[in-house]
Amino acid sequence: QVQLVESGGGLVQAGGSLRLSCLASGRTSSMDYMYWYRQAPGKGREYVAEIRRSDGHIDYADSVKGRFTISEDNAKNTVYLQMNNLKPDHTAGYYCNGGGGGADHWGPGTQVTLSS
Repeated sequence: QVQLVESGGGLVQAGGSLRLSCLASGRTSSMDYMYWYRQAPGKGREYVAEIRRSDGHIDYADSVKGRFTISEDNAKNTVYLQMNNLKPDHTAGYYCNGGGGGADHWGPGTQVTLSS
């Protein structure tokens, strides 16, 4: 089993930055991919970014390209989401999703709130 826990959210002013972390524990050797999603109030869950261990593939939603950066530290079993120049519409719960070999796991999320 794999457990994912996000951290790093908080209240930030527009134009500011945050770095979110997703710590994986348990059978992390089975994991091949990690995604970040977000869910704004009253909206559905939205894809943000992904990173794949097997080939280092990285991709982003068009809405965050050039503003967000996904990275990982395998020694720490942690995936990061660096978010720069944040805007009020970035207010959302941010969730990491990871898995591999047919298994898929979600963290409980971390809240990011922008103040104008």
